Amino acid sequence: MPAKPKLLKWLRAACAEYGHDVAALYRVRGTNAWPLTAGDSAELAQKLRDGGHFLPLPKEPAALANILEVAIVDFLLAEIDATPGARASRGTERGYPDVEISGACFGDGYHAIDVKIAMRKRAARPGKTPARTQSRITLYTGNTYFLYPQLHWPGTFRPFADYQSHVDVIGIYTLNEHSTSRVDDLELIVQEPWAIASRQRSSTTREYIGAVMEIDRLREGRGEFANEDAFYKYWRAYKFKVGEAVKQQLQRLLKEQASR
Repeated sequence: MPAKPKLLKWLRAACAEYGHDVAALYRVRGTNAWPLTAGDSAELAQKLRDGGHFLPLPKEPAALANILEVAIVDFLLAEIDATPGARASRGTERGYPDVEISGACFGDGYHAIDVKIAMRKRAARPGKTPARTQSRITLYTGNTYFLYPQLHWPGTFRPFADYQSHVDVIGIYTLNEHSTSRVDDLELIVQEPWAIASRQRSSTTREYIGAVMEIDRLREGRGEFANEDAFYKYWRAYKFKVGEAVKQQLQRLLKEQASR
């Protein structure tokens, strides 16, 4: 099996085993007597909750997404570490990708794995299953790393074009304001970015490439492009705004590349 399908198959199988287990923020002070004993994790969680050691996770989407991303990346790194012939490196919080995979297990070269988190749109009425994400998932920052794939931008392992494949692990959850974990029904979807891409930006103020918002389309990889080439042709020709700071950074990178 070629590297890309093999990687997608492996990631989907791994993510199917993931279970959200970040229960709360832990507060050191509490009312429990020490030592604290418990027969299993569920009993321990209940004792910590009863003893006042649990604080709710933030419900603000960006803050909660950061926590979920860290947990999912940790899980993926552990799964990769346990896979013979696979190697992984963790990216920086503001960089790309979240995880870089390489090794004989997935063929030659490097593969970029990025984790995205989205909240399900609040149901219009009780009992109705939301069909869309609350906001449009960002796939790439369009006016830098994506637009100039031959350049090695800060915060990245290597140029965009050096990757054999780019894959997103998308976590979709329902917000539960009454739970300390804040998260219900977390679902992980594994897709290539082009397969779930829309022709819309995900922000009116930033140069972000957005995904489709319908959850079924995300699951099925039914974006707005017929194939990968059509996606790159459309978005690489898009008239992104390039601010002065990005222009200066671009000129510096071009000069560094020319001097090699």
